[in-house]
Amino acid sequence: MKVRRTPAVNPRTAARIRFAALLGVLGPGLVSGFADNDAGGITTYSLAGIQFGYDLLWVILASQIALFFTQEVGARLGLATGQGLTGLIREQYGVRWATFAAITMLIANLGTTVAEFAGIGAALQLFGVPIIVSAVLSAVAVVVLISWGSFGKIQYFFVAVGIGVSLAYMISAFLAKPDWGAAASALVIPRGSFDGAYWLAVVGTVGTTITPWGQGFIQAYVADKRLGPEDKTNERIDVGLGAFLTNLIAAFIIVACAAALWAHGNTNIATAADAARALEPLAGTGAEVLFAAGLLAASLLGLGVVPLSSAYTACEAFGWEAGVNWRWGEAPAFYFLLAFFIAFGGLFVLIPGIGLVGLMFLSQVLNGLLLPFILVFVMLLSADKRLMGPLVSGRFLLAVGWFVTVMLVLMSLVFVWSLTLPTN
Repeated sequence: MKVRRTPAVNPRTAARIRFAALLGVLGPGLVSGFADNDAGGITTYSLAGIQFGYDLLWVILASQIALFFTQEVGARLGLATGQGLTGLIREQYGVRWATFAAITMLIANLGTTVAEFAGIGAALQLFGVPIIVSAVLSAVAVVVLISWGSFGKIQYFFVAVGIGVSLAYMISAFLAKPDWGAAASALVIPRGSFDGAYWLAVVGTVGTTITPWGQGFIQAYVADKRLGPEDKTNERIDVGLGAFLTNLIAAFIIVACAAALWAHGNTNIATAADAARALEPLAGTGAEVLFAAGLLAASLLGLGVVPLSSAYTACEAFGWEAGVNWRWGEAPAFYFLLAFFIAFGGLFVLIPGIGLVGLMFLSQVLNGLLLPFILVFVMLLSADKRLMGPLVSGRFLLAVGWFVTVMLVLMSLVFVWSLTLPTN
């Protein structure tokens, strides 16, 4: 009897197959990473560079490591269970704890959504567009994109916008002609005044990089994309790329503002849009336009992702259908909540006399203060072998995850303590 032999696979063909499999998985890590650098994030990074120069670059490096591990755990939870975070919390710990987690994330999300509209309005005002026009057009565009577009088109659109933002701020940083030696030193050696204002900036910087909504979004996105345990390796690559690019953009924003503004004594600038204006005489018109365009694109990306995360969170907590693959008639609660969160942010930003800049920055601080509550749930769930199966967190991952959680708690306590210190 002849034995059939399986034909050998050409190495080039095998590489193409692996690359195609990777492309099929890419999305959750990249999108959630890019969306971390939204309007509030760019404002926070800009203020960090304007007020402290290169001093906070060490926070960017530390938060990159923490972001990878926290997002990786969130992705594994989605791969192992096929469920979102608040849905798992409801299943494992009951409705009360799920409601607590949902409310925690939604409080932070609403402030962030308002910040996205503020960023869009500030960027378009540089080009003469009234804020009421920008708010209405952006709200309608995002709702239509998410509800009418296919899953693939949505994620590729988000990734394309994120790449555009990356290039804009990378070029802006080089146009500002920074002191790269000072920047490299500040990346690995913590330095600065360490007073109340300094720690407020640290908490805000971490809070805009590692967010409560980001934890919920990546898990829900993995589940919505119907990825499974077999996609673990490719999803780790996705998360790693997202974490790296997120913090690379943040570093370039800080470097650009430190070189062009802080180094020349321009430390009284209050917004990212003002920073874009101030860059023009020092780094050229190109830097101003790129900085403003990056703010606009990042705000639109955040406006698409953060309300989407809010809708996922609320629906999962109460067991309602959720996902961008559903139509309006199939998941009415999901799309109603999505529209509500967007409309709320759009209307809030139109309130006369509201301090949008302070709101954008404080929303990131709130993210930093609320994040440890969400991470505790994430770590407890990831350690459950019955729930996670072969994707359960091992000793090393648990140690790193709990270390990050404890450090975030300590950081929050130091921030609260620093508020009692006298300022110069």
